Amino acid sequence: MSDPLPIDALVPEVLAALRAGRDLVIQAEPGAGKTTRLPLVMREGGWAERGEIWVSQPRRIAARMAATRVASLLGESVGGTVGYQVRFDAKTSEATRIRFVTEGILARRLVDDPQLKGVAAVVFDEFHERHLDADLALALVRALQRGTRPDLRVAVMSATLQPGPIAQWLGAVPLFCEGRAYPVTIAYATDKSDRPLGAQVAAALRELGRERLDGGSALVFLPGAREIRECQQSCASVADALGLEVVVLHGELPADEQDRAVRPGARAKLVLATNVAETSITIAGVSCVIDSGLVRQASHDPWTGLGTLALARTSKASAEQRAGRAGRTREGHCVRLYARADFDRRPAFDTPEIHRMDLAGAALSVRAAGFAGLAAVPWFEPPPEPACKAAEELLLRLGAIDAVTGAPSDRGRALLRYPVHPRLARVLQAGASLGVGHAAAGAAALLSERSIRRGGPERSRRAATTASSDVVVDLDDLRAFERDPGRAGGLGLDHGACRTVLEVWRSLARGSKREQDLDEDALGVALLSGFPDRVAAVRPGAAGARRKLAFAGGGGTAELAEDSAVQSAAFVVALQATARREGASGPQVLVNLAAAIEPEWLLELDIDRLEERRVAGFDAERERVDAVVETRWDGLLLESRREHEPSEATANALFEAARARGASAWIDEPDALAELSARAAFAHGIDPAIPLLDAGAFDQVLREACNGRRSFAELRRADLLGALLGTLGSARDRFERIAPAHVALDGQRRVRVHYEPDQPPWIESRLQDFFGSVAGPRVAEGRVAVAIRLLAPNHRPVQITTDLAGFWDRHYAEIRKALMRRYPRHDWPEDPRTARPPAPRGRR
Repeated sequence: MSDPLPIDALVPEVLAALRAGRDLVIQAEPGAGKTTRLPLVMREGGWAERGEIWVSQPRRIAARMAATRVASLLGESVGGTVGYQVRFDAKTSEATRIRFVTEGILARRLVDDPQLKGVAAVVFDEFHERHLDADLALALVRALQRGTRPDLRVAVMSATLQPGPIAQWLGAVPLFCEGRAYPVTIAYATDKSDRPLGAQVAAALRELGRERLDGGSALVFLPGAREIRECQQSCASVADALGLEVVVLHGELPADEQDRAVRPGARAKLVLATNVAETSITIAGVSCVIDSGLVRQASHDPWTGLGTLALARTSKASAEQRAGRAGRTREGHCVRLYARADFDRRPAFDTPEIHRMDLAGAALSVRAAGFAGLAAVPWFEPPPEPACKAAEELLLRLGAIDAVTGAPSDRGRALLRYPVHPRLARVLQAGASLGVGHAAAGAAALLSERSIRRGGPERSRRAATTASSDVVVDLDDLRAFERDPGRAGGLGLDHGACRTVLEVWRSLARGSKREQDLDEDALGVALLSGFPDRVAAVRPGAAGARRKLAFAGGGGTAELAEDSAVQSAAFVVALQATARREGASGPQVLVNLAAAIEPEWLLELDIDRLEERRVAGFDAERERVDAVVETRWDGLLLESRREHEPSEATANALFEAARARGASAWIDEPDALAELSARAAFAHGIDPAIPLLDAGAFDQVLREACNGRRSFAELRRADLLGALLGTLGSARDRFERIAPAHVALDGQRRVRVHYEPDQPPWIESRLQDFFGSVAGPRVAEGRVAVAIRLLAPNHRPVQITTDLAGFWDRHYAEIRKALMRRYPRHDWPEDPRTARPPAPRGRR
């Protein structure tokens, strides 16, 4: 073993807790030695005899280097007692008792082997980073402890984690250990600089100078590989003047280059690193740190759910970790390239990934592990409900879980075999079945990693190409890079990104043969299979503007990037997009990667989403309906053709337009409809079995008349009044008896009966027409006397009565005198009861 470390003071407490069957939460400051010592302490305490001790690390480089260091403490090479297992690389053997793994490897093992056979203890190192895989693995381990593996021990370690909440949740023993650190002087930028980041780093390095470096190395924290390359150029002359060897350190580097950056050399170094150097890795001889205050933080594209790296400001905890790297072996200096006020405004800790990452992969994993969903898992912090719901909905669209039980389908269990997001796993699965497994692996690699293109003018190269998909163009360029990396500049490619994507491609394509003649349609179908909810129709934009995308399923709209190779496609599946804001237009979505698709592929994908819809619209100028038959998939218009025969949609459109004109527009005698309605109302009051002929009844007749017709001209030829009467059916005869349209007078004259709402029926005729009558007409089969309007020869009423006999007795004589004076030529008998009425001269 090496020299004593602060963590050694905790060994008795650690062993006592383990022997008592207790879990551990250890907060150990930087330099305490927790990563290298605790696994060995557990081994010496006998835990390695019960099974392997698994130590999870947040990054591949940390797992590999920690394993190498611990193995060296035993005087062994890595792969013996101490090994590691990370994505694309592993060094273990049957003798391995301590296994350093990434959090993703641990989570996958728990899904594949829910009992975690052969593992005695699990150590979660640097848990404060709160990666989703770490939270998932810890939750599954906790469930296992509560169930069939109470013997399984857990240790959670971190330099900055607040131990109280996690210790209480685990029921663990919280322990604290001071580190081995020296004072670090912090300097801040006095104001915000608009200079490029590389220029700021060079200026800070120049200001530190030889005196503050004092023979030590400088460690620069940068957000990503692109910024590292910029700083290499900006800092070259300053580093040379200070006698520093420039080295880089990030996760995309080959292992030997990573080792070169970490191990001591003959000269002091300028180490340009990402946040991989923040924890777990010790770089010897660092006396100064320059902190950009930026990080590319794992997030996800809310539009596709795929992982992304978004530029973000570091938390206070992260800033302290970075500064502490300057005080590991002596007093040091840290220059923060941002103001103190900026630091004060930063959050204490980063938001855990479980609150900002897509959960589809986790949702499928927990269901495969036997849980009823994400909500059924004993999380340290439960994920947000909307994200859980979105994850389940995506799994349903992918066919990964049963719609009724929620259990993983055969397809879903197959998807778990692929170490990628379920969308990309579905692309791989479909590609393999369609004979394009190798190309599908390349597509999945492209979509899972950062862009292979540097950005800038070179991106327009794709726009000069017409292809079935942007993925095909990028795959061609990747192959060109693989053959001749020197061509990368001309193709606008990022060397580091290309190397990473090729490495992932090779890993995902194991067992598949490279296609000699790629079936681009088959690759398109495979891509569609992984993104079934991202189908869009392409529409032309305004002159000089980007083409517009209208998405199926009410998914809104987006724009297609100018450099996309699928500008001429009618339909696409969008594979990658970014959100942006342009002026007052609000947030917009720009699709960067897309693939052309054919409508018939959608039918094979999910025919249940196909529907045929008839759409009709009324042309007011031509007074007719134009109708088309639309074929839609998930609401997206695939085809539209003119309808030859009138349909229900045609009738509906004609009816709505006709009703808007009003009922009187369709009756030759506008008052006749109101009269008929009043007759029916009267008859209904006498006999409720007789239906009303109101506005609703007319609408029904009008609606039926629209069937089989397209225009107002056709509708005007219909006898709507007759049709309305026809709705009475078998009650028609009784209706006519109760509410006749005309009645006969004793002189054989027929007069019209008037019906009005809330009024008794009435008739009108000349007074002489009633000579010889002792009673007026009655309706309602004799039950209701009609009101009689008795008219003078000038057709003006002289009396209104329902009692004709009473009129003759009480009023006629007086009225007769007046009428004789005004109309002396007319016959006005003294006894109207016995007089004969004049002969009929026609109906009134």
